[in-house]
Amino acid sequence: MQRLQFVLLSILLVLFIAPLPVMAAEVLRVSSSSLLLVGDHNRTYTVRLACLQVDPSNEAEAMAWLKSELPRRRRVNLRPEGSSEGVLLARVTSIGSDVDLSAGLAASGLGRLTCDSPQA
Repeated sequence: MQRLQFVLLSILLVLFIAPLPVMAAEVLRVSSSSLLLVGDHNRTYTVRLACLQVDPSNEAEAMAWLKSELPRRRRVNLRPEGSSEGVLLARVTSIGSDVDLSAGLAASGLGRLTCDSPQA
């Protein structure tokens, strides 16, 4: 009987300690070179890449770069920096990557960072 209790207690302990899968936000659409529509299975958010300015002459190239980095349903981490007119300003990284997309666009010569440099 004590052995059975030990096994059950061990299983319960593992269930509480084991990491649970995280529901990350998913990219639903790349709207422009710095604007995304993301969803988390409950709601959708409009997200602007924080600290990024894209020259209008680079808009098409920057949008193509962003779409290649963020195909539809790509899971992303959002690190909010604030909001403006109902749009979330955030640093965005793809799950499994540590490259901030604002820094990636700037490194590609398609935009420029406008505040403290995010991790690249």
